[in-house]
Amino acid sequence: MTLSRRGFLCKLPAVAALPAVHALSGREAAAAPAGTGHAGHGGTEVPGESGRLLGHAGTRGRVDPRVNGFDPQEILRDFDAGTTSRLPDGRTLREWKVVAQEKEIEIAPGVKYPAWTYNGRVPGPTFRAREGERLRITFINGTRHAHTMHFHGIHRDNMDGVVGFGPGGHVNPGERYVYEFDAEPFGLHLYHCHTTPLADHIAKGLYGTFIIDPKRGRRPADELVMVMAGFDTNFDRANEFYAVNTVAFEYMQRPVKVKRGELVRIYLVNVLEFDPLNSFHIHANFFHHFPTGTSLEPTELTDTIVQGQGQRSILELRFPFAGRFMFHAHVSEFAELGWMGFFEVTD
Repeated sequence: MTLSRRGFLCKLPAVAALPAVHALSGREAAAAPAGTGHAGHGGTEVPGESGRLLGHAGTRGRVDPRVNGFDPQEILRDFDAGTTSRLPDGRTLREWKVVAQEKEIEIAPGVKYPAWTYNGRVPGPTFRAREGERLRITFINGTRHAHTMHFHGIHRDNMDGVVGFGPGGHVNPGERYVYEFDAEPFGLHLYHCHTTPLADHIAKGLYGTFIIDPKRGRRPADELVMVMAGFDTNFDRANEFYAVNTVAFEYMQRPVKVKRGELVRIYLVNVLEFDPLNSFHIHANFFHHFPTGTSLEPTELTDTIVQGQGQRSILELRFPFAGRFMFHAHVSEFAELGWMGFFEVTD
């Protein structure tokens, strides 16, 4: 049976293959108790104070991180600095090894997806370097398809991971290639496969975050990586699930824990395929917005931003009150299909 994403919520209970996912009808949603979030937003059943539920209809149960071999909670704060050595000119050489792998992952309770991964996880590792360093990434293709690594940044054409510009633009199964370039400019970047059909290679999971810190650094903060994406589970080039860090409703079920008054820095990256725009909205607070992170001065104070694919932003904020505060895509459809969560703020 072919199921469009817009029919997903109302038709899903009849789909035997996905018994763990359910949705409220419009009438049931209208009758839901007040105080559970914006009307029309999806969610998951999360116990709050006095046992009441936070959010609306969504998934029952949760994805065990051991099934996937990676945990969205750990991805939030997992920064891979690689290994370092000293070059003859005194600069730091920073190196990583990346293996492309085919792997079935669970993106919602009971919903499996045949992903392509970098180092066995979606999103791939969050690489972190400092402005001016020399970077060397050894890429090994362990899949049955040709793949590459394309880094957003400044480098020579033969390091761009694009077909027609050297062997790094088409790495066949079992082959390897070494990408090497300088870390510039500072800011928040991303990497992804650039093999055609490009949309399919990105949508299947071959993407990750790439941070270059400025030479003088940034203020100390509790830093979080959030990669916004979607999953086309029936391969009709329309997404059935949306998520931050891959697992739908993950941060509804296990809220992101932060401290009241502490500076929180979010590295927000949009790699969503099959939809032109994505967004980020936070409840009961505002954040300073640093587009692409290439300036140390924010451009605005806001509570919502919109991003096209490949756009990214650094967001900085403090929570003045303890409690649970929702964040989500400000497209109700995306939220209802997995892209929403909570911050849990404690003293």
